[in-house]
Amino acid sequence: MTLTEPVIIGALSPSRAGDFMTCPLLYRFRVIDRIPEKPSAAAVRGTVVHAVLERLYDLPAPRRSVEAALELLEPQWDRLLGEEPAYAQMFADEAEQREWLGQARSMLERYFTLEDPTRLEPAERELYVEAVLDSGLMLRGYIDRLDVAPSGEVRVVDYKTGSAPGPDFEAKALFQMKFYALVLWRLRGAIPRLLQLVYLGGGGEVLRYAPDEADLRATERKVQALWAAIERALETGEWRARPSRLCGWCDHQALCPEYGGTPPPVPARQPGDTVRSSRRTATDEL
Repeated sequence: MTLTEPVIIGALSPSRAGDFMTCPLLYRFRVIDRIPEKPSAAAVRGTVVHAVLERLYDLPAPRRSVEAALELLEPQWDRLLGEEPAYAQMFADEAEQREWLGQARSMLERYFTLEDPTRLEPAERELYVEAVLDSGLMLRGYIDRLDVAPSGEVRVVDYKTGSAPGPDFEAKALFQMKFYALVLWRLRGAIPRLLQLVYLGGGGEVLRYAPDEADLRATERKVQALWAAIERALETGEWRARPSRLCGWCDHQALCPEYGGTPPPVPARQPGDTVRSSRRTATDEL
């Protein structure tokens, strides 16, 4: 018997799922219209800090010190700036850039108060994962770190350069981690033992959650419902704006009806439009 490849109906990452839950019109602007956005200093700083933490684990365990992490910071910023020279325009002057780098240094120093990297040997870093559900929906994303215990138990770790959310927002933060756990479960047949969010902003905090099968089945139902809503919007052309306090950080207010703007015509949908791969950027899961 010849096994046939599943027909992929679309693709979804945690960040794009989060966009749609936050505001369907924002999802449209980013995924359907692909309207460019100005680089966010906070998001780019997150990208640099992630890059430093990834490379910190290239060093032998005894050398993983605060000093070693700080020595990696400026070379990683220079590397990123070489790839995206437009990032230099985020700053009004050199003093503002130095302050920005100083905030990144503080986050790296805070990391060492939350974990001891000399006692860790990650199995994977910046791991790209994807899995296709029975419906044909592909789930994909980048996992910052995967730790595997000698017993085989898996811990999924994600670094966040913001502050830890309050109790009312923890569920939203954990959705991304349950999304990754669902992908790993579908890929490997085993549920990760622990999901861990490491918050490097504010005073620093670690949020841990142990998922079970019921959690991941509920997450799969939620993801399928989100995709069904996206498909309805694609078919009807109705992408509703959902005002919130996050609107103040949105680049698209000039096009948003909530602010007196008019969105451009919806581009014609082409087969496979929503199935695309790209390298991780500052707008991905940070």
